[in-house]
Amino acid sequence: MRARVYVTLKPGVHDPAGKAVQGGLVSMGYEEVRGVRIGKFFEMELADDAKDPKARIEEMCRKLLANTVIESFRVELL
Repeated sequence: MRARVYVTLKPGVHDPAGKAVQGGLVSMGYEEVRGVRIGKFFEMELADDAKDPKARIEEMCRKLLANTVIESFRVELL
């Protein structure tokens, strides 16, 4: 079984890396770029017999993959 996890900054959290990318794109002539937010993406392979895989991955996110104070996450089972 495969899963995808998307981790993004919560709304209102300052994203200096996103601002830097936005500035770089604008300076390269992409003036239409109004904002960039940077996040993390994980793709996982799980054992086919994993019990309650979504709950287990959400636990992984809370413990390691995301800083839940400033980040949100979304899990997709494929």
